[in-house]
Amino acid sequence: MSKNDSIRYALDWTTIFYFVVLVFMGWISIYGASYDFDQSSILDFNQRAGKQFIWILTAFGIGGMLLLVDSRMYNIFAYFIYASAMLLLLVTIFVATDIKGSRSWLVLGPISFQPAELAKMATALALSKFMSSYNYKLKNWKDLIPLGLFIFLPFALIILQKETGSALVFVAFLLMFYREGMNGIVLLIVTFAIILFVVIIRYSIVPIQVDRGTLGMIIGMILILAAQLIYAFFIARNRKEAFIVTIGTIVIALLSYIINIWYNFNYNYVAIFTVIAACIYWMVIEVIYRYKRYWLVVAISLGSVLFCFSADYLFEKVLQPHQQIRIKVLLNMEDDLTGAGYNVNQSKIAIGSGGFWGKGFLNGTQTKLKYVPEQDTDFIFCTVGEEHGFWGSTLVLFIYWLFLMRLLKIAERQREAFSRVYAYCVASIFFFHLTINIGMVLGIMPVIGIPLPFFSYGGSSLWGFTIMLFILLRLDAARLERMR
Repeated sequence: MSKNDSIRYALDWTTIFYFVVLVFMGWISIYGASYDFDQSSILDFNQRAGKQFIWILTAFGIGGMLLLVDSRMYNIFAYFIYASAMLLLLVTIFVATDIKGSRSWLVLGPISFQPAELAKMATALALSKFMSSYNYKLKNWKDLIPLGLFIFLPFALIILQKETGSALVFVAFLLMFYREGMNGIVLLIVTFAIILFVVIIRYSIVPIQVDRGTLGMIIGMILILAAQLIYAFFIARNRKEAFIVTIGTIVIALLSYIINIWYNFNYNYVAIFTVIAACIYWMVIEVIYRYKRYWLVVAISLGSVLFCFSADYLFEKVLQPHQQIRIKVLLNMEDDLTGAGYNVNQSKIAIGSGGFWGKGFLNGTQTKLKYVPEQDTDFIFCTVGEEHGFWGSTLVLFIYWLFLMRLLKIAERQREAFSRVYAYCVASIFFFHLTINIGMVLGIMPVIGIPLPFFSYGGSSLWGFTIMLFILLRLDAARLERMR
């Protein structure tokens, strides 16, 4: 049997079938979203659907070539590919033209390409090689440090390109870390930090009383105390200590309220004092009884207090003005239906107008009259909702679900750590893109501008997703080749 015959036999054709179906459905959706009444056909190369067809053909060609590469090459050259991608990201900062405030696109004649799409694949390969090295185990915090550096470098370079959405995709690698043995406390800390950030930003402008503190900081401290008590009561099973801290918190709250009748002071300081007092109590308990259970809780609590103080600074100084407005609109802090909230509002109108069965192919009024900006790129899913309704949207999501489940099955059956880690990286990236993109179109996630895999118009994203997927298919095929 020749090498090509061996690859054809070993390929996961089910995944390729899902890939082709999603790409075809995406192409049809792009035609519907960008349709012009003067457009002659779907293959009109002056229109976006025709251009996307060319991108699709080139993507198929790239996928085929990747399958012909010896699977061992991806392992051998993983660090070289990563270094090349980082260099390309660095160069992009200085040579890219400013497009809508972002310097993330390289323009090569008629072709515009976003190196960040390649950086995802390169980072996945580098992580896979490092984590598959001899004797590497993801057991403690120290093991996460080099992995964090692999992720931080492209994250920082993409942030410097002012492309926050693409940078946030790298957070998806945490899901792979968790599957490979990372303590679930890391995911809990990240989730808790997001909750605190939302609470502080949303309620920092709501005063308890005039000049006596804000609701955001009070709720934040209550959440930190609640986390301590949940840990003590349900995990450490020190119910007596948890009860003492609860009573102490209630007493401090009542005393501060009573004293504030005569002497005005800021409730924020009372809340912070309560959290710090609780931390001191837990450390005393640990020293006396030598539980060795509370040092991490105390560290996280104190870190959370500092994070609450810095949330406003991060929001005002780190995020761009348009990103701040989008978050404020999402959190109902502002009603900007003609500005930052326009895209999401029009997208929800388009999806809602589709009803159960939809308006029919090319019959969507919101999309045909171009009410939804970026309706063939980041907001492509609203075209599906308007033209094909609830059933069509559900069908698309169901195919995506089958696709993701297949990726997880491929990951689980890998015998080599390199292939397994890479498979989980790919699955995590696809999951992140799908969740965030659908969420922002429905108005339940902030608009961060990331494409829907295989659906959004553009060769850059299509190539990036295709390269990631077909490298995985080649690694998976090698598994069966070695068995024969």
